[in-house]
Amino acid sequence: MIRNLLKTTLCLLLLLMLKEAAFAQTLKFRVLAFYSTTVESDHVDFAKDAIKFYTKMAVEKGFAFDTTQNWDKLNTENLKNYKIIVWLNDFPHADAQRQAFEKFMENGGGWIGFHVAGYNDQSTHWPWYVNFLGGAVFYNNNWPPLPAKLLVDDNTHPATKRLPKSYIAPINEWYGWKPDPRDNKDVKVLVTLSPSNYPLGKKDIITNGDIPVVWTNTKYKMIYMNMGHGDQVFNSTIQNKMFEDAILWLGR
Repeated sequence: MIRNLLKTTLCLLLLLMLKEAAFAQTLKFRVLAFYSTTVESDHVDFAKDAIKFYTKMAVEKGFAFDTTQNWDKLNTENLKNYKIIVWLNDFPHADAQRQAFEKFMENGGGWIGFHVAGYNDQSTHWPWYVNFLGGAVFYNNNWPPLPAKLLVDDNTHPATKRLPKSYIAPINEWYGWKPDPRDNKDVKVLVTLSPSNYPLGKKDIITNGDIPVVWTNTKYKMIYMNMGHGDQVFNSTIQNKMFEDAILWLGR
């Protein structure tokens, strides 16, 4: 009886191993999402919601979605295991992490950056990254966070193909840029803050200007999305289509 039990156990273990191996072979691609818990609380809330959203999507669409708070995993050896990396609510601060990211992107890796992932100013000291973002440097923002009407510049791009020509995005803190990334010949702007929102804000007010909120630098496999502040971002079924399609586009 004990022998039969051992045989049954071994068979079950073998079947489980074979099943896991088959699953690994059928995964379409692997994603590694970086986030921090020591940043602004609204950015932590967004990261938690994003992890839930993409974890569920990964199961449905057949890709792997791993997460880490350890930014030292942004190294060349570890990134060999992934096709896409995501920055949910922070960006690398150490030189070694930044160099690994540069190498990953220069060699065809995919990247999605949300909200504060695109933050850069004179204190960031990372000129490569400014060029990577199409020259965009943080200039201003609205406060408090508010919903806003967005205009979809391109309905033919894989990331925005299911969006309408315009829609109301949930509460978010919107960033302005100077210089404007649209001025860069390599940048394809996909979504823009509608001028009909101006003046936008109460304490900090955006009064005018061309403000792209989603774009891609066509020299890389990347997309930046300015959404990412607070726990309302994933409340729009319309906008969620873009979050889904962007990661599938990069994972193709």
